[in-house]
Amino acid sequence: MKICVIGGGGAIGGYLAVMLARAGNDVTVVARGATLAAIKARGLALIMDDQPEPLVAQVKAVEKIRDAETPDVVILAVKAHQVEPIIEDLAAIMGPETILIPMQNGIPWWYFQKLGGDYQDHSVETVDAGGVAKNAINPNNIIGCVVYPATFTQAPGVIRHVEGNRFPLGELDGKQTERIQKMSEMMSAAGFKSPILEDIRSEIWLKLWGNMTFNPISSLTHGTLEGICQYPLTKELARNMMAEAQTIAEKLGVTFRVDIERRIAGAEKVGKHKTSMLQDLEAGRSLEIDALLGSVIELGKITETPTPCLNTVFALTKYLDENVQASKGSLALPSVSGY
Repeated sequence: MKICVIGGGGAIGGYLAVMLARAGNDVTVVARGATLAAIKARGLALIMDDQPEPLVAQVKAVEKIRDAETPDVVILAVKAHQVEPIIEDLAAIMGPETILIPMQNGIPWWYFQKLGGDYQDHSVETVDAGGVAKNAINPNNIIGCVVYPATFTQAPGVIRHVEGNRFPLGELDGKQTERIQKMSEMMSAAGFKSPILEDIRSEIWLKLWGNMTFNPISSLTHGTLEGICQYPLTKELARNMMAEAQTIAEKLGVTFRVDIERRIAGAEKVGKHKTSMLQDLEAGRSLEIDALLGSVIELGKITETPTPCLNTVFALTKYLDENVQASKGSLALPSVSGY
């Protein structure tokens, strides 16, 4: 397969690029600056605990998306707020049969496309103002994906894997197609677990359920997952936020395969781990608060669902982010993708 990984020098994109290239695929990564130079000079390296030496893949590296030839598959491994600035370039390399696999956290821009029902083709303004991405990309090219692995960028062109290898896939309309079977096989051959789901949106909500609560709470408190889940007040706040989100999701037809208590227990088992949003905060990077929480609040308004706890945490985290971006006074630390 000819694969283009946009954000291929980042944590998740780099992980995917190395494994897919080593499985025999023709991989091109889009990267910039020191990362681009490092990949061109030494290849893309992946450090894994179960491997004695780094896994190195020689991949083609380009700075501009339009420099990539029309691929069979595009993996869009950038954060949600980074999609809109590159959407025209992305659309330019898409062929009629090109498969696009977006890997953003939170509610995706395509959420209401091919969904049917009262909200068919509704825009999610929080992550796609004016429907720019929705209008630029044909939904027939998209396959949904939920990202579970945790990785971080250790150095330019060097990715460290922390845990996990699950990338569930699903057609937007839930159909079992030949192309999604091919994508699942491609991912499996590279060492990933990519089951095909009939309802990718329910899986999105299951992951988002934790990210939209523990990420902002950790940023506000500087607490770890274990600490947040063990301290009674923050645990209760997380529980209330999840309940509000569950009401919204169920109005949209989503089914949760675990309950709130089990979801919280799962986060607690991760241990004394800083969420990716807390690490971004400490590094002075922009927080993914719009995609992870602002989008849920927007869906609350659409479905006429009260969201008092979500609103409060969003306001505080949004203001925190504004202050950090204004000051830019923090030291750079690696950002872990996943929790």
